[in-house]
Amino acid sequence: MCYGRCARCIGHSLVWLATLCIVANILLYFPNGETKYASDNHLSRFVWFFSGILGGGLLMFLPAFIFIGLDQEDCCGCCGHENCGKRCAMLSSILAALIGIGGSGYCVTVAALALEEGPRCMDASGQWNYTFANTEGDYLLDSSTWSQCVEPKHIVEWNVSLFSILLALGGIEFILCLIQVINGMLGGICGHCSSRQQVRTCVKMHHCFHPRDKKTKIKPC
Repeated sequence: MCYGRCARCIGHSLVWLATLCIVANILLYFPNGETKYASDNHLSRFVWFFSGILGGGLLMFLPAFIFIGLDQEDCCGCCGHENCGKRCAMLSSILAALIGIGGSGYCVTVAALALEEGPRCMDASGQWNYTFANTEGDYLLDSSTWSQCVEPKHIVEWNVSLFSILLALGGIEFILCLIQVINGMLGGICGHCSSRQQVRTCVKMHHCFHPRDKKTKIKPC
């Protein structure tokens, strides 16, 4: 099992997910492709929290690129031992993964709150307000009430679709970063690449030797 390759795969996935988060967040500013609602401040307040642009987007690029580079990173070696340096790099990736967990968690939280509160829209009386704020999210299950929002047209569908996308993408990012925390811990303990038998022994005994040295045998602590 190569923990560096696993981290690289996670990194590439995070890049695509972060890009999609940014696009989804930007689209929230332009209901029906119009810019007047953003300039007139007639958008949901949660749109301005930049959850997809910052939390699930830009902040996610940092751990993503770190994970991608782990396959070549060795922390400049460790006392002259390359594998020791790679273990150090794998352990340090845990910090980057925690940053990713924070960013994706922020994205998920804001998206969930936005879905519960509903969009800011003009009702039949001509007032701009949060029509569904007191429904505790029940409006999501009753599409017949969505017509209460007169303007922007189809704003409920627009907000529900995009915030749901952000919620899903942020959730996937959170899971991937959590996997990297586990992957980084195993890689740091067992070495950059190990056989299945070595991994089982390493996890059981909490000790592994250099996997490339064929003469070295794994011994219990």
